Amino acid sequence: MGVIRKKTASRGTEAGTKFHCDVCSVDVTSTVRISCAHPNCPEYDLCVPCFAAGEKSKNHDPATHPFQVIEQNSVPIFQGEWGADEELLLLEGAEIYGLGSWADIADHIGGYRSKDEVRDHYVNTYINSSNFPLPDRADPDDHSLQDTIPKEEFQARKKRRIEERKEAAKAAPPTTPKQKPTASVPACHEVQGYMPGRLEFETEFLNDAEEAVQHMAFEPGAGIGPNGEMDAESELKMTVVDIYNSRLTARTERKKILFQHNLLEYRKNTALEKKRSKEERDLLTKAKPLARMMNMKDFEDLNMGLEYEHNLRLAISQLQEWRQMGIGDLKTGEKYEADKQQRVQRMIPQGSFDRFATSRPKQNQVPETSPAALQLTTPELPLRLQSAANPHKQPDPTDMNEFDRLLEMNGDAPPPPPAKTKYVVQPLSGVSPWKLDSEGAADMHLLTKEEAEVCNMLRLMPKPYLVVKETLLKEAMKQGGNLKKKDARAICKIEGTKTSRIYEFMVHSGWINKI
Repeated sequence: MGVIRKKTASRGTEAGTKFHCDVCSVDVTSTVRISCAHPNCPEYDLCVPCFAAGEKSKNHDPATHPFQVIEQNSVPIFQGEWGADEELLLLEGAEIYGLGSWADIADHIGGYRSKDEVRDHYVNTYINSSNFPLPDRADPDDHSLQDTIPKEEFQARKKRRIEERKEAAKAAPPTTPKQKPTASVPACHEVQGYMPGRLEFETEFLNDAEEAVQHMAFEPGAGIGPNGEMDAESELKMTVVDIYNSRLTARTERKKILFQHNLLEYRKNTALEKKRSKEERDLLTKAKPLARMMNMKDFEDLNMGLEYEHNLRLAISQLQEWRQMGIGDLKTGEKYEADKQQRVQRMIPQGSFDRFATSRPKQNQVPETSPAALQLTTPELPLRLQSAANPHKQPDPTDMNEFDRLLEMNGDAPPPPPAKTKYVVQPLSGVSPWKLDSEGAADMHLLTKEEAEVCNMLRLMPKPYLVVKETLLKEAMKQGGNLKKKDARAICKIEGTKTSRIYEFMVHSGWINKI
């Protein structure tokens, strides 16, 4: 083989395409060489002495094979600093490596050409030409540049330029060549398999979608009948292409979700996950499919709402447990939880030398509690509830505790309610009120102080009152929170006067709206 395309490890060296004699292996790149033109001897070159002596090797037969004498085309044709041989190598390198790969093209040309020099020459000679896409001196009869610069002078300039750049390259400090990655994986991204420069993954969704169309070919006008109808084979091909396009659309939609919801920020999302409890993580994992139907802001609001609801449920269940244990205030509840944690810790076997650790009954693991849920049962009540005990104190909007900030963060901080007057129940005519207490009447502990007073004035037991209250609230919810007094009397199967008193009390308490 007479052609050796030499690619060096460093940029800007001599490199280029080298030609060697296939008999004596002497370098004939810069001299006249004899190239065999027979099809059995592709790229077969001989130096002049070997050709004159009739030397041969491989399948070459100098007596019968035609040949070509190839001279060194080191003459300027388009610009004074570029020879015809370099122009040919430039076009050949652009065809092999593609326009834009100027470093590879410069290595293909050789002669210590830099990538910037090659790019500027191509743009000025071919792109900015008045005869685009041909150069200005593309006419074969134009020998003005060759007449101005003789061949010997041009070759002397080229040799001098190569020697100067060769010496400069030796004096320059050695540079570490930039190695291309051996695998199609990102080198500087936190998600393995993602290529940020191409916005693609090493394994895509429906990764084998291209296999159905990789060998498909369409010929112009093929498969179309005289009436403009496609034959069965062409219709089958178009169906396969439609399926392929639908798979590409599904792949694009999934990438769109990844980019819109910032799912590629792995470290940031992992740090947020660690701050949540296991129950919160499981809850948000179940809600992830909804991200395909929502934008990022709406999905984040949904997650915040789900977390807040979950924490409220935990706080309510904790308060119900405290109530069953007879705890009446939040500070005592906090002390109860601390003592509970200490009891659990004492029941856990300590150390690896406890031989009876396996024989002890396994204690139920205490579920992980979210910090947000703990704030909902903090002994420090919200200031908007504390102000009810002292209505004459002017509220300070800047004075907020942690509970108020939590409610404000979740968007549940209502405006401060106006001061309400105490509702006075009008007694029934001719009927003396009761004096029930929690010991004398069942279910009295389920009522507030005001509701107990209503039951005493109306001579109504707590259980029937709760049934009436539930019935009126359900009917009001069906009508958007509104209810007429006439409808309330029709619904309740008790005395109309008692129903009116209960209705007015519920309207005053703000549970239903009067129409």
